[in-house]
Amino acid sequence: MNSSPLAILLFAVQPTFYRDVLPILQDRCQSCHRPGEIGPMPLLTYGDARPWAKAIREQVKRRKMPPWFADPAVGRFSNDPSLTATQIETIDRWAVEGAREGFPADAPPARRWAQGWNIGVPDAVIAMPQAFHVPPTGVVDYQFVILPAKFDEDLWVTMAEIRPGDRRVIHHAVLYVRERDSDWLRDEPVGVPFVPQGKRVTTSDILAIYTPGHAPMVAPAGMAKKIPAGASLVLQIHYTPSGKPAADQTRVGLAFQSSAPERRILTLQINSTAFRIPAGAGHYRVTAAGTLPNDALLLGMFPHMHLRGAEFEYEVNAPGGIAETLLHVKPYDFYWQIYYQLAAPRLLRKGAQLRVTAWYDNSPNNPRNPDPGEEVTYGEQSDEEMMVGFFDVAVPAGATKELFFKR
Repeated sequence: MNSSPLAILLFAVQPTFYRDVLPILQDRCQSCHRPGEIGPMPLLTYGDARPWAKAIREQVKRRKMPPWFADPAVGRFSNDPSLTATQIETIDRWAVEGAREGFPADAPPARRWAQGWNIGVPDAVIAMPQAFHVPPTGVVDYQFVILPAKFDEDLWVTMAEIRPGDRRVIHHAVLYVRERDSDWLRDEPVGVPFVPQGKRVTTSDILAIYTPGHAPMVAPAGMAKKIPAGASLVLQIHYTPSGKPAADQTRVGLAFQSSAPERRILTLQINSTAFRIPAGAGHYRVTAAGTLPNDALLLGMFPHMHLRGAEFEYEVNAPGGIAETLLHVKPYDFYWQIYYQLAAPRLLRKGAQLRVTAWYDNSPNNPRNPDPGEEVTYGEQSDEEMMVGFFDVAVPAGATKELFFKR
């Protein structure tokens, strides 16, 4: 190595992997780019990252990675992973100037991923007792699994994570809390995947959701979700064949706190099922609205559509006030469905109206469109459409979902 003063100075100012790039990857990328996660390649070491230096540079300069689709002019979110201008410049220079390794001694401490879990080592892990075998092709109806876990006392959940056994064949999974006196799925078998013979839709509370890009449920300080004594946990899983036979045995990890929190988190939704998207429509709009029955703190929002989804917006209109946009997602990406957690909870007063608006691209200009010549209606499969605006609210710890909706 040339040890002239100029060479030493250039080496000191040129970005290196260990000193400059690795801290960015640890903070913003490795939650997905590590073994077992959705990222297509790990980015844990210099050997991992060096072959992808130019591709990483291109993705971050175009702001394609990390994925984030909220309009920056609307709202502030605590889980926004977007890189700063300085971080983008660092990665840009590192890739352009030779993608130098630098000295391992400059590296920050390695992140310790707890046995693959993003929430740390869970207090409880509940798995599907047997695998579900996904065929290589065809359409698989939604599968439900009543997990074989018994809860003899109230439990307060501060973190919940759904970990698929095979991410390649799971589009989404929802974990419901079915209370003791609920009739939903009452006569169905426990511990084995099944297609319900009766009612599929439920008003049961949601404990956690898995979609590509969706982070685990992590409750803000002083808040938690509740599993009441005697309740059951029910997984709803949407499998999508990948071209090869697969077997999935999804697990759920939970973390608890020993005492009741100040506030309980409820997951609510506003949705529409009565829409018909015309064939070829390039910017078709669907709206739905609901009124808050009681005061609540809004914590975050999670829009859900399928392959024709293009944009999604949440608005609030306080009684006697004017509409205010809370979140505008554009573009919507079916393969990166993100939960948008507010930087600070927003008080919604009783009587406030929440409105969600979705736009769909059913035209030939949408490269993901299964069939632009087809009119599209509501349905569970990806070639059909959905319009759901999930949102989390915090209410007094003693409130139930039923009590919250009493006006």
